[in-house]
Amino acid sequence: MSGDVADRATAGFRQRYDAEPAVRWAAPGRVNLIGEHTDYNDGFVLPFALPLRTVVAAAPGPDGRWTVWSELDDEPVEFGAAEADEPGRVDGWAAYVAGVVWALRAAGLDVPGARLAIASDVPVGSGLSSSAAIESAVLAALVDLGGLDLPTDRWPRLAQRAENDYVGAPTGIMDQSAVVRGREGHALFLDCRSEEVEQIPFDLDAAGLAVLVVDSRAPHRHADGEYAARRRSCERAAATLGVAALRDVPVADLDAALARLDDEETRRRVRHVVTENQRVLDTVALLRADRARDIGPLLTASHASMRDDFEITVPEVDTAVEAALAAGAHGARMTGGGFGGCVLALVDAADADAVADAVTAAYAERGFAAPGTLTVLPAAGVTRG
Repeated sequence: MSGDVADRATAGFRQRYDAEPAVRWAAPGRVNLIGEHTDYNDGFVLPFALPLRTVVAAAPGPDGRWTVWSELDDEPVEFGAAEADEPGRVDGWAAYVAGVVWALRAAGLDVPGARLAIASDVPVGSGLSSSAAIESAVLAALVDLGGLDLPTDRWPRLAQRAENDYVGAPTGIMDQSAVVRGREGHALFLDCRSEEVEQIPFDLDAAGLAVLVVDSRAPHRHADGEYAARRRSCERAAATLGVAALRDVPVADLDAALARLDDEETRRRVRHVVTENQRVLDTVALLRADRARDIGPLLTASHASMRDDFEITVPEVDTAVEAALAAGAHGARMTGGGFGGCVLALVDAADADAVADAVTAAYAERGFAAPGTLTVLPAAGVTRG
């Protein structure tokens, strides 16, 4: 557990409640190596957990009441069972906390009242899944406080329900799965239909590689109408094609499937999802063969598909990808839901700073606000400490 952020959560708890926390849980952000907008199409994704963490310090509170403080907003939020049991009654950042309480109660679990304090190093709105980090850390803390009988393999689905049905963001299962089940030095190969997972070795150090994450600083609107519109388009296309989800369209049958669709926009959406699923499978095959350096072209092809077929990129992220590639990155792509957020670039570890500088220079030339950059390695998922 990152010492600084954990210390901040503990200090915040002491200051707000004049007491010591009984438990402390941390959950990471995540970056998706490849597989974008495939999750809600029952497809394949390959995320990994980040060293950036959200920490929840917690202790028992009055039965049927929950109070939560976050360092992002100095005013604590308090709610009871009535608010927790009705989606929409708690809004803003605290909705993610209330949503977890709702999801646990809806699953028939006796959720204890609690006082919570949250601190985080996961940047909000960057596409690194700060929401899933909050949900998963809160869920772990409440399960721990209440001694609830809830195996960890059920945590991702309940955290997703909190986000989908209480907060109202139509995300798939990927974010919460990566946050809960991530493993250091590995990427998580997830079948979003069966929820089967495989830990795929992704030892960047051994290969002399690094993943450079660029926060584009473009606004990231994850629960907005554009995301929902893409999802509806995919669902309508699947119904037209007579399949349960676009995951069921093999890449070999793509041309025939596209010929059955009436409009060009829907064809582009389907082409992205089907080819992206194949790119995930191809990336996994290369990593199993210890060929991490060779996945670069797949990452770049993924970005082109998101830009041209799914139409979810913005000038800032396109600029970051182009600059990283021009500076020698093996591959680069936007990661996350789109319309802002982050870019990742696979680079030689020795070149990470130079690539970051090239992206920053390209931003300055275009008149964009300076991006944020950091180099990351795959980290562990939810931890207690």
